[in-house]
Amino acid sequence: MILPLRRTILLAIAILALTQPSHAIVGSRSAPSDAIARSIVTVIGSRGNVCTGSLIAPTIVLTAGHCITPNTSYRVIDYTTQPPRLITAQKVATHPQFNMQAMNAHRATADVALLQLPAPVPGKSPATLGAPRIPIMPGAPFTIAGIGTTASGSDAGVGTVRAAGLTVTGNPGTLQIRLVDPLTQNKRTGTGACTGDSGAPVFEDQNGTSLIVGVVSWSTGANNADGCGGLTGVTPLTLYRDWILKTARSWGAPI
Repeated sequence: MILPLRRTILLAIAILALTQPSHAIVGSRSAPSDAIARSIVTVIGSRGNVCTGSLIAPTIVLTAGHCITPNTSYRVIDYTTQPPRLITAQKVATHPQFNMQAMNAHRATADVALLQLPAPVPGKSPATLGAPRIPIMPGAPFTIAGIGTTASGSDAGVGTVRAAGLTVTGNPGTLQIRLVDPLTQNKRTGTGACTGDSGAPVFEDQNGTSLIVGVVSWSTGANNADGCGGLTGVTPLTLYRDWILKTARSWGAPI
């Protein structure tokens, strides 16, 4: 079953998790490169939902559209201080074509959103925004990096960035890409996005540079059951990159 991956937990638990040694992305066997890790942030809503975001400019965070709900404020964690400091976003924008009903019905939609911060996050730096190579071929490699849980139904691991190398499966297109652990092929539990990894950046190596080419939207367990470690659903930026750039530039971002 497809499950969106935003996490609703108590704010205090989320902040505490950032101070504890932990892992994220279920089944992850590797840490991300320094450049990727520096671009990842934790996004917390005032209603308690937790998602992953990535910096695409010093003060611009890319995340999933379904992470953003009306009448909710959003903050990013600065964990260079003790206790961690909360940075409140000044502006939030969801892609105008995003449809939550379509998302809840497991249909592809424009699942991207942006947050503008008042200042850069200490210790963090943006990654380069791109779009996946076209055509997207089955078996093509991608890397996801997020701050989600290590097990479905658990809060363990929230807050620490972990990465996973996955490959394309099925019939990818410009609306949706499905990724799978190449070692398990969705037949048994493997590596993949888990709860809290909604909005996590999806990277593709293009000419030696890791570019953000999509965001994580949902996951399944093995054999498409509930949970994590089966399929990871990605919204590619092919159709949405121009909106992202236009919005960020309208906010004065150097991108």
